[in-house]
Amino acid sequence: MSESRVAVLSIIVEDTDRSEKLNAILHDFGEYIIGRMGIPYRAKKISVLSVVMDAPQEIVNALTGKLGMVGGITAKTLISRY
Repeated sequence: MSESRVAVLSIIVEDTDRSEKLNAILHDFGEYIIGRMGIPYRAKKISVLSVVMDAPQEIVNALTGKLGMVGGITAKTLISRY
């Protein structure tokens, strides 16, 4: 596995009924999560989350991929070079 890197996941939840699934997936990767912030945007009926991780790139990609397979959730990642 590659060396650990800092990454930020940006997540938009358009189907809030999927929040339980989202939290279960994040829980599975909890050992790599430094912190998270969620903002409910009630006017648009969505939630916006930022998740900061310190993990090998393979783990970050696995989490992003699992989130991307959940309908109503969009996830994108920015990974540091260090």
